[in-house]
Amino acid sequence: MSTPRMKHQFCIITLGCKINQYESQAIREAWQRTGWHPTDDASQADILLVNSCAVTAGALRDVRTTVRKAMRANPQARIIVTGCAAESDRNGLGDLTAQVEFVSQSSKTTLLTGPPHPGSIEGDRTHVTLPDFRPKDDFRISDYERGRAVLKIQDGCSHRCTYCIIPLARGEAKSRPLEEILAETDRLINNGFGEITISGINLSQYGRDEKSAHVNDMWDLLQLLNERYAAEYLGKVRFRLSSLYPAQITGKMKEKALQTLAASPMVCPHLHLSLQSLAPEVLRRMGRKTYDVRGIHDFLNALEAIWPVYALGADFICGFPGETEENFQETFEAARGLPLSYAHVFPYSIRPGTVAADMEQTVSQTEKKVRAKRLRDMISRKKTNFINKLNALDRVEVALEKSAPARGMNQYYIECIFQSPASDAHIGKLVAAQPLSPSPGNEQTLLVRAI
Repeated sequence: MSTPRMKHQFCIITLGCKINQYESQAIREAWQRTGWHPTDDASQADILLVNSCAVTAGALRDVRTTVRKAMRANPQARIIVTGCAAESDRNGLGDLTAQVEFVSQSSKTTLLTGPPHPGSIEGDRTHVTLPDFRPKDDFRISDYERGRAVLKIQDGCSHRCTYCIIPLARGEAKSRPLEEILAETDRLINNGFGEITISGINLSQYGRDEKSAHVNDMWDLLQLLNERYAAEYLGKVRFRLSSLYPAQITGKMKEKALQTLAASPMVCPHLHLSLQSLAPEVLRRMGRKTYDVRGIHDFLNALEAIWPVYALGADFICGFPGETEENFQETFEAARGLPLSYAHVFPYSIRPGTVAADMEQTVSQTEKKVRAKRLRDMISRKKTNFINKLNALDRVEVALEKSAPARGMNQYYIECIFQSPASDAHIGKLVAAQPLSPSPGNEQTLLVRAI
């Protein structure tokens, strides 16, 4: 006899960035407060919510694939698409049948009052009738579905890079009030999370619109978090920074960044830079300020006195309109000179509605992929060398994410696999471990033993 299906179940499928993951968690908690029950089994859900991404053309294809898969898994469920693609690429998703409903990114907070009421079909588009919405409602979380939590401190971006759709999807930069950030940090720590990632769409714009007595930018916030929590939680809780803009560590910000990191023992020795290119001509066409590569090197050289060992990641776009082979080689050689331990490398993809979409597309799809592969392969070798360097350490601290097999992320943003299983009670906690070797069959991870 089959088990009766529980009523009022929902399944959230999240695509894209850490901010989307954070917002999905906020919606999950909100819907649970209204009496709905989460499930990971799409076939059992009454409502399937797809939290979409629009950052690349590939991300939009992933939305379409995900929705069609959900339709096949559960033809009777209501399917709601929200997020950036529902805001900026609605026309591109318009043929997903009348079964799909849309809640744009700009209206996503309305989902915090509970699942929307069924809507009506207008032409070939399905719209939802949103429940009563209180303007004071905003995303906030107390828990997290993963072992490492995310703390959102700002949203949106006021810098219009010519290739980027995100400002059109998420709007101008908006900082979160300090009291909300601190209250949420308290909740996450009290719920046992050993690692919290400080995240936003553009961390360089945090604080510009939300001033407080002692916090004017992200570095001020980081120092405050360390002052507030280090005495009680140092060694038990750590903060990780998500993507930084190069201007946050160079020029007039260099000394403030170094001083803050030196005074912030709770911060993981790991930085991730949004570089995209290191060729001045390409950066100009991207609408980004030309970086002082020498300034980046100067900062990193000074950082070694604070963090003798640290991880460095970066984002790169290959094949941007107008990028010549010489331009790409500039980026390649400059990247080779940086102490990178990993990178996210993307072939450029056209995003309708952006300035770059109207530029002459001078690089073929084949050449974009070739350049991206060349850069990935070079940085992959750097990652292997970095893992070998970590293998010589006496210990690392791993934020446990799974128990069987036991695995998680160390402070240097390298995935670690434990020799032995771990208790579910330790998920989310920091576990001291001894590096043993690169994992057999996967030299991009580290085999460790709990100590």
